[in-house]
Amino acid sequence: RFIAKPCAINLGIQDSGPHRAQPNAILEKVFTSITKCPDGKRLEGLSKQLDWDVRKIQRWFRHRRNQDKPTTLTKFCESMWRFTFYLSIFFYGIRFLWTAPWFWDTRQCWYNYPFQPLTSRLYYYYILELAFYWSLMFSQFTDIKRKDFLIMFVHHLATIGLITFSYMNNMVRVGTLVLCLHDASDFLLEAAKLANYAKYQRLCDAFFMLFGVVFIVTRLGIYPFWILNTTLFESWELIGPYPSWWLFNGLLVTLQILHIIWSYLIVRTAYKALVRGKVSKDDRSDVESSSEEEDVTSNSTKGVFSTSSNGSNRINGHMASGQWTEE
Repeated sequence: RFIAKPCAINLGIQDSGPHRAQPNAILEKVFTSITKCPDGKRLEGLSKQLDWDVRKIQRWFRHRRNQDKPTTLTKFCESMWRFTFYLSIFFYGIRFLWTAPWFWDTRQCWYNYPFQPLTSRLYYYYILELAFYWSLMFSQFTDIKRKDFLIMFVHHLATIGLITFSYMNNMVRVGTLVLCLHDASDFLLEAAKLANYAKYQRLCDAFFMLFGVVFIVTRLGIYPFWILNTTLFESWELIGPYPSWWLFNGLLVTLQILHIIWSYLIVRTAYKALVRGKVSKDDRSDVESSSEEEDVTSNSTKGVFSTSSNGSNRINGHMASGQWTEE
C-alpha cells in the first residue's frame, strides 16, 4: 500500500479495470443464475430474444466475466510483495547456509540424526517459509483463476506437508536445502511480471528467460541429483530405512513430478517467445480479452496473433506480450 502502489503510479500504471459490460437485466440473470459461458444454442436464443448480434452477446459475457478481475495496479502490488519476500528469504537462506557444513556436504544432513541442534536462525527460517506457504494456500482461492489450479494446490499441500513433517522429525538440515533451492528462481518470475505490468517488454523477456534457465537447472538438475540423492540413498546408507522414509521421499518425488510439468510449460512459452520475438502470455491464466479492438481486428490479425480457446489478454497494450499473473 505504501511502497508498491506509489512505485506503480510513478511507472504509469493506472488503477483502471477492464471494460465493464453494458447493463442488461436479462443477460445479467443468465450470467448469475444459469451460466457464465453460454453455448451456441443459448446464444442463438438470447440473440432472438434481445435482437442482438451473437458476437455482441459473446462480447458482453466476456466483458462481464472480466470486470471482476483485479486491475493491473493490484496485480503489480501483489507481485511486488511476492518479489520482495522471495528475494529476501532467498538471500537470508544463502547467507545462513553458506557457513553450514551440510550445504557443501549433504552427508552432514544425516550425521548424528536425530540429535541435531535447532538453532534460532533455523527456526525462524522454517517458520517464515511455513507461514508464507500457508498464506499461498488460502489466497489461491481468491486469486486469479488459473489452469494449473490443481497442480498448484497439490504443490502447496506437498510443500506444507514437507516443511511440517521435516520440522517435526528434525530433518531441518535437508529441509533448508530444499527451501533455498526453490526460492532461487521464484523472485525472477515475479520480476518478469513487474516488468510486464510496467510495459518494459524487453526487460520482462530477459527476466523470464533467466527464470527459465535457473528453474530448469535447479529443479531438473540440482534437485534430483543433489537433494533426492541424499534423501533416497545417503540417508538409507547412513541411518537406514527409518519408518517415515517412504512418506518423506514420496512427497519429495511428488515435487519433482510437478517440476517436470512446469518445466514443459516454461520451455513451451520460451519457444513461443523465440518464434514471435517476445514472451507470449502465461498459458496458466484464464483471463480473457476485454478489448473491443480484438473483435474489430480479429479477421485482419488472424494467423498473426494466435489465441487460446479462452482468448488472449491484452495487458498493458501488448497484444501478444507476456501475461504474468501468478504462481
